[in-house]
Amino acid sequence: MSTSSVSVLDRARTRVLAEGQGLEEADILEVLRLPDEDIPAALQLAHEVRMRWCGPEVEVEGIVSLKTGGCPEDCHFCSQSGLFSSPVRSVWLDIPSLVKAAQQTAATGASEFCIVAAVRGPDAKLMQQMRDGVKAIKEAVDINVAASLGMLSQEQVDDLVDMGVHRYNHNLETCRSYFPNVVTTHSWEERWGTLKMVRDSGMEVCCGGIIGLGETLEQRAEFAAQLAELQPDEVPLNFLNPRPGTPLGDQPVMDPKDALRAIAAFRLALPRTILRYAGGREITLGDLGTREGLLGGINAVIVGNYLTTLGRPATSDLDLLAELKMPVKALSATL
Repeated sequence: MSTSSVSVLDRARTRVLAEGQGLEEADILEVLRLPDEDIPAALQLAHEVRMRWCGPEVEVEGIVSLKTGGCPEDCHFCSQSGLFSSPVRSVWLDIPSLVKAAQQTAATGASEFCIVAAVRGPDAKLMQQMRDGVKAIKEAVDINVAASLGMLSQEQVDDLVDMGVHRYNHNLETCRSYFPNVVTTHSWEERWGTLKMVRDSGMEVCCGGIIGLGETLEQRAEFAAQLAELQPDEVPLNFLNPRPGTPLGDQPVMDPKDALRAIAAFRLALPRTILRYAGGREITLGDLGTREGLLGGINAVIVGNYLTTLGRPATSDLDLLAELKMPVKALSATL
């Protein structure tokens, strides 16, 4: 192990593992720069941190899109934007289909079901459909309901709380300094404002992003530090799966070793946070890398398909968790 990496991992062992405080930005950057031979040590430490400060359980979640495609925003990675030539077109899901998806998700043992809509923010029609959908799900199946509906007003935040939505997802996607390279139709600060309102409402905050958008390692470290400042309950970690027809459609798939460095770094930045495998892990990490990440700080997974890309079969992830002797987190009112 190199001298510099001994230093950063030793500092992490004291600050993060022993004291439960996340690494600061400079040390996060050092972890992201670790030589290949030090990746196993970083993942092992990240796993120890996860076990100490989060415990052995893994939270399983399914997601479904209530409104797919036709989004007016220009997020450069997203095939749901109506501004690009990507093949996703606007479709609405009816309430019976939403309930069926929630039941199928619960049948996998998942404790969380997230309703997602490709919009800048919800209008009155979408909020009413959310109210009807959440009510129907809660009457049909015992599962926690989360939502991801874009940027919110204070009134909409209050409405979601009243519906019984317990967690809200709104990803920052990348660091503040790189955000204008990825989205131009709204600002990073607008997203941050929604997240602060959600936090203040008492709903749990789910906020992560996508690694491999073309950001530098310094910007990757900046992103992890900004997430740590927000202190979200959950961070979904996506790896770019380049979508045809989007501005990032020709971006190369992230190197799996860089992805593993990122997993370790984000865990060491966020020792007490749910760190969730999300989109892109299949093409970035494959089966072996998925296993390494679960033994390197990840403690939650989205099972089944994502919004516009295919995931691993739910049974594959559940079988892997069983093989690794990682218990699936049971449903509770407060996760």
